[in-house]
Formats: sequence, C-alpha cells, structure tokens
Amino acid sequence: MPKITLIGAGSTVFAKNLLGDILSFPELMESHIVLHDIDEDRLCTSEIVAHKVAQTLNANPTIESIVDRRTALDGADYVICMIQVGGYKPSTVIDFDIPKKYGLQQTIADTLGIGGIMRGLRTIPVLLDICRDMEALCPNALFLQYVNPMAMNCWAIAEATSIKTIGLCHSVQGTAVQLATDINVPIDEINYLCAGINHMAFYLKFEREGKDLYPEIRKVINQKAPHRLHNTGESTSDAVRYEMLKRMGYFVTESSEHFSEYVPWFIKRNRPDLIDRFEIPIDEYILRCESQIKKWGELKAS
Repeated sequence: MPKITLIGAGSTVFAKNLLGDILSFPELMESHIVLHDIDEDRLCTSEIVAHKVAQTLNANPTIESIVDRRTALDGADYVICMIQVGGYKPSTVIDFDIPKKYGLQQTIADTLGIGGIMRGLRTIPVLLDICRDMEALCPNALFLQYVNPMAMNCWAIAEATSIKTIGLCHSVQGTAVQLATDINVPIDEINYLCAGINHMAFYLKFEREGKDLYPEIRKVINQKAPHRLHNTGESTSDAVRYEMLKRMGYFVTESSEHFSEYVPWFIKRNRPDLIDRFEIPIDEYILRCESQIKKWGELKAS
C-alpha cells in the first residue's frame, strides 16, 4: 500500500476533508497515512480525527503521527503539503495590517499583491527545505501541494529542485458545481473544458449533452448576482465574476473575492462605490481564518 505523508496535518479541518477524499477510493483504503506537523497539540487532534474518518468510511489505513519531518518523509510515495508558514498570527494578520496603514485594501492576500508576495517570500524557503529532504529520503515521490501563492511556489520548486510537483486547488470543480446550481442543471450532466493557471482559469466550454450552456449562464447577468455561502457562515456576492463574464465572455474559476484583487478594476483608492456596488468583502480571509480556528476548537472538544 502507498505511503502518503501529509505535511501540515495540524490544519485539522483541511486534513479531515482531504483524508475523506483519499480514503473514499478502494485502492487507497489501506494506505499508510503519516501525519506531520510542528504543532504537537494540533497533530494529536488530527490523528484522532483521522481515525474517526477512517472508521466512518469503513477504511483500514495505517495511521501514525510523526513530529520529525525527515522520519515522516522517509520512503513516502506521495507527499501532500498544506502548511501556512508563520501561521495566522502573526504573519497573516501582518500581511493585512501593514498594507492597510497605507491605504491598501485586500480581500484574501494569498496569491499576488503585497500579501501574496510576502507570503511567498516566507513560504518558498520552507518548501525548498521540504523538497531537499524529499530528494534524500523519497526522491521519486510526487509532491502535491495546496499552499499559496501557488504559482510562485510551484515555480520555485520546479526551478530549484528535482522533485515532481503538482499544485492543487478545488476552485475548478467547486465553481463548476456553483455554476450548475445557478442555471439549475445537475452537475453530473455537465461536461466542461477549463484552462488557465491557479486562481486564473476560465471555462472554455460548459455543456450538457453537447449543448452550450453559456447562454443560460449569461441570463444570470441580468439578475442579481448569486451569493455563495462560505465556512464562516456568511455569504459573499458573485458580482465580480459575472461582471468579468459580461466583459470577457468566459466565466473565471476563482471566487469573486479572490478575483477582485487580481485585476485593477474593482478595489481602487477613493472608489468605495465600487466596493459597495460589487459587494467586495474586504478582509475576508481574516474572517475565514477566525472561523477555521473556531472549528478546530470544536473538533478538539469533540
């Protein structure tokens, strides 16, 4: 059975969802799952949750938690990375607070702009250290990494190491489900073709039994933009993405709150009217982090 090592497994909510996906496949139900994190308290909680997930799915994996990274990586077939270097506090808070002092508003700040750049500068050295350990201990392993800024991170790994890496994100399939809901078509009846880079991909085709569904999607432009419910319990408007569809002809995979800070048209100095018009949630990532911290506390208590 394959050895699958999760780096940053103390991200309990994310690890729980990921393990649920992995162990749902019959071929992987008896895998050797290794959980690694530098936070022993969180790692202990994640191990308990992992066993519960396996039990729920009637899977029989070997699960162990290891604090030493090199031991966790030794002999791995797959390495999945979901770290947040510097954590929510202080690093993410600083990414928002310092730019805010100079009038810069951000929503997510994990991909580009000052927040994304600073996140990349502190994350890339750690990823390269992980890859150097992999070169010594599991050189043929596939490195699956969920860490933002995705493009910067994958670029650095490809340039500086020999490790095979793939950057992963749920936005393509997640947005497809959202679009299917918007036009009231079952997602399992839809075929789509999507192309681009992480956080900046577009659906070139969105079809049902060979019929183009873009005319149905464009009808939504004439209605009030749909709202999406996030794990914070709050909903955010999808007005930015539908505005981009109107202007460019294709629907983008990344959420409106992400996309609004990738282009220079929505978050502008001295234009609060645009923030209001497109219902852009400034500081959204801060709220999400607080929600995840609360959920971790609930998981730990249970």
